[in-house]
Amino acid sequence: MTSSTLSIRLKQARLRAKLSQEELGIRIGLEPASASARMNRYELGKRTPDPELIQRVATELRLPAAYFYACQDDEAELLERYHALSAEAKAELMGLLQGLE
Repeated sequence: MTSSTLSIRLKQARLRAKLSQEELGIRIGLEPASASARMNRYELGKRTPDPELIQRVATELRLPAAYFYACQDDEAELLERYHALSAEAKAELMGLLQGLE
């Protein structure tokens, strides 16, 4: 089975956070006995996590849930960077973007 965008981004984000599959699974509320196996299946694309689980992962890793679904790397990076901005910086950026239209 081919890895999906979601599975690839999930693994990349987890590795950047320096968490094992088990650690991340437990932090998002999976049963400790199955956390590693379940996260492994999600990262291999053998199972697709539901949106609620992705939201828990996103919250734990301080990313927007949309990051995991972005097909293009530059879009994923943009989502990640935007999410990290303060409310003031987000408003400023939106103003800049409107000026480009």
